This record gives sequence, C-alpha cells and structure tokens, in this order.
Amino acid sequence: MVRVKPFAALRPPRELAQGVCAPPYDVVSSAEAAALAGPASLLHITRPEIDFTPFAGEHEQRSYDKAVQNFALWKQKGLLVQDGKPCYYLYAQTMGTHTQYGFVLCAHIGDYENGAIKRHELTRKDKEDDRMVHISLLNANLEPVFFAFERDEELAAVIEAVSAGEKEYSFTDENGFRHDFWVIGNDNVIARISEIFNTRVEAFYVADGHHRTAAAVRVGRQKREANPLHRGDEEYNWFMAVCFPKDQLRIMDYNRVVKDLGTYAPESFLHALEEDFTVEAKGPVPYRPGRPHNFSMYLQGCWYSLTLKEGRCCGNSCLERLDVSILSTLVLDRLLGIRDLRSDKRIDFVGGIRGLDELARRVDSGGMEVAFALYPVSMEQLMEIADGGQIMPPKTTWFEPKLRSGLAIHSLE
Repeated sequence: MVRVKPFAALRPPRELAQGVCAPPYDVVSSAEAAALAGPASLLHITRPEIDFTPFAGEHEQRSYDKAVQNFALWKQKGLLVQDGKPCYYLYAQTMGTHTQYGFVLCAHIGDYENGAIKRHELTRKDKEDDRMVHISLLNANLEPVFFAFERDEELAAVIEAVSAGEKEYSFTDENGFRHDFWVIGNDNVIARISEIFNTRVEAFYVADGHHRTAAAVRVGRQKREANPLHRGDEEYNWFMAVCFPKDQLRIMDYNRVVKDLGTYAPESFLHALEEDFTVEAKGPVPYRPGRPHNFSMYLQGCWYSLTLKEGRCCGNSCLERLDVSILSTLVLDRLLGIRDLRSDKRIDFVGGIRGLDELARRVDSGGMEVAFALYPVSMEQLMEIADGGQIMPPKTTWFEPKLRSGLAIHSLE
C-alpha cells in the first residue's frame, strides 16, 4: 500500500492566487516564461533566469541563488503564506467539457524505492540533478508531481462532497483551462482520507513528473544519510503530489516529426511503407488516427492513413503492441535508421495539445520532411506496462492540462 499524509501548504492568499500560480517550469522557454510572468508570478522562482538581462543560464549558480532570494522575498511579502495546520487539498482542472479532480498530498520517498510508486519512463541524470539542486536550495517541493491511482468509491464520495463546498481558488489560465482548489481542513475527513489511501490504495503511477519524482526522492535520501539522528518521520521523507483516480484522466497523442527520409525519395518511401501498412492518401485535410494501429502521416502536402496489416505487429507484450513501439520498429528504425529517440537529432516530438496543424506547419516550413500522428495510449496500457516494470519509449504520453504551480508548496523544514 502507499503511504500519504497531509501537510501545511505554503500558498498564496485567495485574492493573489491567479497572479502567483504559473505553468510548470519545463513547459515554457525562458522567453515564454518572461512574457507570462507578472510581478508576483512563481516563474520568478521556478525560472529565475528571467530576472537577468540578458537571461542567465538556467543552470547557472546565479539563477539558483536568485530563486532562493525570490522565494524568501515572496514569503516576506505575503505572496506565499503557510497554513496553520496540515491539510489535504482538492484540485480540479477543466479543459473543455472535461473536469478531473485530484488530491494534493504528500507521498513517501520509500514507496518509490520499494516500487509502490511505479514509473513508465526513464529519466535523465542532468534533468534530475537540476531539480535536485532546486529542491535542496529552496528546501521545498515547489511543483507537484502528477500521479494516478485505481478508483476508490469512498474517495470518489469525498471528492463529490468537498467539491460541492466553497472553493478557495477558481481562475482560468492563459490557455483557457480552469483551475479550482479546495482546502480539506476537517480533522475527521483528513483522518479518513489517510486511512483509505494507506490501507486500500496499492500503488501510485507516475503520469507526469518523472524527473521531479526522482529528484525529490534523491533529496530525501541525501538528507536521510546526512542526519545521524534520522527517525523516519522528518518532512524530507515526503514530497508533494496531486493524485487523480485513473478513470478521470485522458492521455493525448504525442507525435513525431522527422527531418528527412534517409535514403528514400517520397515515392519509394510510400512504396516501402506498403510492406507493413495499408496506405491511403487522404488529401490536404488533416487526418487523425481513429483507432489503435492506425497512424496518420503528412508528407509533401498530403495526409495519409497508415493501417497496420494483420500479422505485422512486433510482439505479444503490451509494450510491443504500443503504437509508438510499432512506429519506432517498422518505420523510424527499419526504414529511416532512427534507432535512439533520445539522442537522434533527426527527430522531434510534438504534444497533441498543439494539434495536427502544428505537424503540417513543421513540415511545410521546410524544417521537417515528414510527420506522424499516433492514436493515444490508454491509462490501462500505461498501468500494465508500469506494473510489469517496463519502460515506454520516450515521448509516449502527453497529459493535459498541466498542473498549475504555486497552488500549494510543500516545505521540507
């Protein structure tokens, strides 16, 4: 079972929340962060390089020092105020007609170490190192990780009851997504939430935030090893997460654009695809894959449907049956010679939130020659792969909306 606990969040006063809260550090460039950051924005702490002219390097010591300075200033100015007691929090995100509700809580670093917190992606040490420095210097988890868990009916009833009450925050962000936030301060409800998670929820699944999770765990280990009086109940044993029932989550497609066709001309490339796929030209109107094993391709101003032929799947495991695995094996590797998605400079990735038009734009601009759109991975596939201890190919899942940073901060003090 997982271990959770409430915490006394550092968070903005109600009237300042929209100005303080910001997109996650890793979804905006320095220039985009600077354009979005109002005077109270958390981006001055999560992307502190924007406070220098010209911008400092993200990983320069002066940027980290500025983050520490700004964090202290935000608390001093009352932009971030700590709650008087440990609470749970409920966070709702609305995109279009879909709303998803997650519990904001603290998860235990030991559950990552023992496998109760399950991952489906590899992490890069340099990105872990950056977040580890940030957490260590600020002595806080500023940005939550995004977990999924199996639905529990009693927790669903808690969500329904809490969300019917008064909201602490409610605002719409620059993308048109709404963010609602409730404080769960009733001691009886807090105790029951803890009991349900700690006795009935077997695992958390990292949906988004693998690097933040790994970095938080590394910080906790480091503090544990440096403390000769370690007891196990210190705050550094915990890190902040937003945990959503899996049935509320929607995974978007994560698509690919490629700079060239290798040794192929367009006509011969289409012919080579026919060995494994039924290829249908769809014309200039964007074509979206309608089911698993059906792919969309944009080449020379035309959209194509690529449907995997029977018997051409690359294996029997859930991982091998993923569309990203099939595309990588049969097209990117076999035809185009792209074998390492992490390092090959010929390929780039486009999140589904940007739409099919972005794929066409990347190709029509001349920067890329071909684009592929995929049918989204399901939560069931993600969880089956994580349960099996397997790792998905890079850039397989895209979750939207992204968690807003600044709604709650977990201090390690």
